[in-house]
Amino acid sequence: MLIADDDPITRSGLGTLLGAQPGITVVGRAADGVEAVVQARLLRPDVVLMDVRMPRRNGIEATRELLREHGDLFKVVVITTFENDGYVTAALSAGASGFVLKRLPVPQIAEAVRVVAAGEAVLFPAALRRMVAARPLDSAEALPRAGLTGREEGVLRLMATGLSNPEIAQALAVSLETVKTHVGNVLAKLGAQNRTHAVVIAYESGLVVPGVPGV
Repeated sequence: MLIADDDPITRSGLGTLLGAQPGITVVGRAADGVEAVVQARLLRPDVVLMDVRMPRRNGIEATRELLREHGDLFKVVVITTFENDGYVTAALSAGASGFVLKRLPVPQIAEAVRVVAAGEAVLFPAALRRMVAARPLDSAEALPRAGLTGREEGVLRLMATGLSNPEIAQALAVSLETVKTHVGNVLAKLGAQNRTHAVVIAYESGLVVPGVPGV
């Protein structure tokens, strides 16, 4: 993984602590978004742990550039101090696979990195819906244009609760392969870069309403 954070103490501390976690190797550190893009292209990490508020180029712009050019190579997890940071929602819409809070214990941050590296998403539905409600972005029209089937909308709603594919399969009493097919169709129709981006679209479009009990 590559760590991008403008605070040298945070950058060094996270690098040392995460590098000591099972299954994780820290291949580089970057002090801002410009350096993060350069280092990622050079080092080809599986995951970039990206701070959002950095000089020269913030984490949103760096995430967007990396994933636009090399979306098949990199996965990004944004890291922030505040759950309601509007920058995080923008980074998720740019294609980041999830976010973690800096106050989380290092083993939890490490697990988030491993989950994303394995192709899953790191979702915190309650925090995500608060962020989207506070700062709607520009993808509200994606869902009406998508032409999702009723079952695909149902799968998207379950994705928005943070359920994994096996959990969705259990909830719908269908096979895991069927769920994977539905999720793939949802992402393709929405033009979403990953399931986290699809969930952001679901909130922004009103399919999932922030604050509604049970969501």
